[in-house]
This record gives sequence, structure tokens and C-alpha cells, in this order.
Amino acid sequence: MTNGTATTTCIDARLEAHRVELTGYCYRMLGSSFEAEDAVQDTMVRAWRGFDTFEGRSSLRSWLYRIATNVCLDMLTAGNKRARPMDLTESTPLARAALSPRPDHTWLEPMPDSRVLPETADPAEAAVAKESVRLAFMAALQQLPPKQRAVLLLREVLAWKASEVAELLGTSVASVNSALQRARATLAERRQPGAEASVSDPLDEEQQKLLERYVAAFEGYDMAALTALLHEDAIMTMPPFDLWLTGPGDITGFMTTLGASCAGSRLLPVQVNGLPGFAHYKPDPEAGGFTPWAVQVLEISDGRITGFHCFLDTRRWFPLCGLPLHLEAETDEVEQGA
Repeated sequence: MTNGTATTTCIDARLEAHRVELTGYCYRMLGSSFEAEDAVQDTMVRAWRGFDTFEGRSSLRSWLYRIATNVCLDMLTAGNKRARPMDLTESTPLARAALSPRPDHTWLEPMPDSRVLPETADPAEAAVAKESVRLAFMAALQQLPPKQRAVLLLREVLAWKASEVAELLGTSVASVNSALQRARATLAERRQPGAEASVSDPLDEEQQKLLERYVAAFEGYDMAALTALLHEDAIMTMPPFDLWLTGPGDITGFMTTLGASCAGSRLLPVQVNGLPGFAHYKPDPEAGGFTPWAVQVLEISDGRITGFHCFLDTRRWFPLCGLPLHLEAETDEVEQGA
């Protein structure tokens, strides 16, 4: 191996060591799984091209975050804000339910934990990281102006000092502190549905049993059993449709009418957005077996399911989660790449 090749390999390895945490940061900034991965790739390319000018005056990690922040701020200049259905419309009674899709760029997107949560031996650090990718927090971040978003993430999620953030953003400590104060105030005023979700890591025994009962109820399409698991104010969403439903009656009513084709489905567990989730496969009447239908993300509080969020663009989400695009009828277990 030549010196040049060895150097290239070394630089690649040093940059790649930061990919997962940078993807998590860009995902929180942008609210989009695929835009986040594009932003990180752009960051890596810029870092590679500029590595000769990196003089070690800051850590490599800080330098990469500076590049990633600039990439994200450039991507956010158009003012696009990712949203959940609750941010755009009122809850619709089942009697008036209609499936009206909106463009992909409208929606806050899901993300598997493995792509955004780096391994850490610190339980407290791991808990903060998981909480900061949960759907409610991600939706709240989208309400902030881009620079406030960056300040809040760097200060409160990544625990940077105000002076470090000021240096990264090319501003003063006073400006950073002011931006953080305004960001906190905005989040307090605009509390998102699902913000009360409480999921232990790992799941405690009660939560694990709740999920087992949920799988049994859903796969058996037992609406009485499912009703018993849903909070009275539970919310169901189905991006790319802007429809959202509230309460067990409307949710189970939808599942037995417009969603009746999901009877006999299969669920495989996935870890998404720091929350328990499932890959939902429904029966495939043409090919046999099961075909992808949704990535479900569940919010839990006080022993009940409070949020039931179904992301339907399976051609994008299943490969992202390392999930197969077909299940054979006799398959009981599938190895997952996520």
C-alpha cells in the first residue's frame, strides 16, 4: 500500500467514524431522512476536499459539525418546514374521512435508530439522544427558525458550550444565549401531540407486554382488544395523507372500513425515532404472502398507546430500515438489516 493510499484510507476512516452522529444532527435539522443523508454526504465531500486546510485548531468533530451546519442552513433557506398531519389540518371525524395525499416534501419523515443514534456507554446520553429524535420533538424543532434550531440542538442535545456554538456559528455568546432562550420559549408555547410519550430504554415489562398485546390485537384484527390498548385521546396519522383521526372509536372504525384490507396482516418489530415500531405487511392477494404497507411508529404513555403513526411510502422506508419488500406466507421470522 502506498503512502498516498494509506493516507486516503486513514482520512476516510476518520470521517466515517462521525457519520452516524452527523446524520442524527442533520436529520434533526432537516426533518427528512433522505435529505439528512444527502447533507452528510455533502459534508463528507466538503471535508475531504478541504482536509488539507484543516489545521487542527479545533477538533475534527467540531470542524465537521461546522460544515454540516452550513450545509443544513443552506438547505433550509427556502423556508421549507417538515410537518405532521396535526400541524396542517384539524382532526377529521370518521364520517368525513378522505384520503388526500400531499407531496413528499411536506412531511416529517421517519428514521431508523441505527442510522442516527451512535453507540454510547452513557445511559443518560443515550436517553437524551433517543428523546431528541422522537416524532413530537422533531415536529417541534420544525417550528424554529433554522439558526435557533441549530443552537438548541448543539446546546441541549449535544451539550456544547455557548462559546463553542458561538465559534461554530460565527457569532457572540450573548447571541447564542438569546437564540436558545427564544427557542425554548417557542417549544414551550407549541407543545406537540405525543410530547408526553414515555418509553423506557430498554422497554420495561409493562411496556413490553403492551406491545405484545398490540401485536396480537392487530394481527388478529381484534378491534375490541385494540380499543382496550388505545388512550381515549389516541391519534392516528397516515402520511402522505393529511387525514388524522382521534380516539379509539374513529381509529378502529377506520380500520374496519377504509382500512379493512389490512385484516390478516403481519407485524415485525423495528426501532424507529427512539420509539417502538413495526413493519406492517398486509396480505398480498396477487403474489401470495405479504406485501409492505407501512412503517408504524407508536407513542406510549401511562400504559396506553397515545400515538399510532403509519408511514405508507414503503418503497422508501422499508429499504431504509433494512426490511424485505415481500414476506412469504410461511415465514415466521425475518432477519433485519436495520
